[in-house]
Amino acid sequence: MRRCATLLALLALVLTGAGAVPAAAAAPQTSACETGWGSMAKSAPGSTAMTGSLTDVRTGRHACYDRMVFDIPGMTTDDPALYWVQYVPGFAHPPSQTGIPVDGGAVIEIEFTAPVDDSQYPVRLADPLPGLDFSGYQTFRDAKFGGYYYGGTHIGLGVRAKLPFRALVLPDRLVVDVAHSW
Repeated sequence: MRRCATLLALLALVLTGAGAVPAAAAAPQTSACETGWGSMAKSAPGSTAMTGSLTDVRTGRHACYDRMVFDIPGMTTDDPALYWVQYVPGFAHPPSQTGIPVDGGAVIEIEFTAPVDDSQYPVRLADPLPGLDFSGYQTFRDAKFGGYYYGGTHIGLGVRAKLPFRALVLPDRLVVDVAHSW
């Protein structure tokens, strides 16, 4: 009987709000941006080179991450072609190893086995990727073209700091998301 009285008293406190914990002292809420992506290299061991060519690069801002999309018609989720995405100490043109400066606290190199379609996406070695403006982005700082060499297109993505990222293959595109924080 005593137990029931104690439970009823507790219930009354809860229902009336008496003894409520002030908002400032409440336990912190779990972030809605938990990614668990990590910062280790991501890759796909596709069986063949991509049949399509890079036709555009675009970006987007999201609540928890910045996104870069590489439009590559012909890329499929059934048999994604080869790609590698990883942090590098410095970005360089592959055959000559000539350094290409990329702004940011860290650099992610993105390589995929598709050439650039110059008629749709004209870009020159060591130049910023055309059409991209990183004003207002929380994570992205810069993006440079590292050339097409030995079956791979190389892109240097400058980010604010070494942060978690992921790479996704969607129909006709490769997507790289970089989180705003750990």
